[in-house]
Amino acid sequence: MLSFGLTFARVVQGISRSWGNPYFRSTLSLAVLILLSGTLFYRSAEGWSWIDAIYFSVMTAATIGFGDLVPTTPASKVFTIFYAISSVGVFVALVTQMASVLIHPPKKQDKDDSSDEPN
Repeated sequence: MLSFGLTFARVVQGISRSWGNPYFRSTLSLAVLILLSGTLFYRSAEGWSWIDAIYFSVMTAATIGFGDLVPTTPASKVFTIFYAISSVGVFVALVTQMASVLIHPPKKQDKDDSSDEPN
C-alpha cells in the first residue's frame, strides 16, 4: 500500500509540474477525450456498464488487456484495433512528458535577476 501511495504522489507531482506546459495540457485533454470516446463506444456497442466500459478503455489504452472483457461484435473489434493503435501513442507521449519534468524539473527564474540587462 505504501508503494502505491508513493507512486500516486509522484504521478500527482508530475501532473502539477507539467501543467504549465501547453503541450502537456493538450496531450492530457486528448487522452481524456480518447478514454471518453472509448467508454461511450463500448457502452453503446457492447452494452457494458459504465465501469466495465471505462475499465476496458483504460486497459486497452495502457496495453494491459487482461482478457476478462472481450469485444463481441465485428464493429467493436475493428474499433478496438484503431482505438488501441491511436491511444498507445497518446498515453506514451503523456507519460514521457510527465517523466521528463520529474527527472529534469524546470528551473525557476528570479524575478529580481538583472543579468539580462545591459550595464
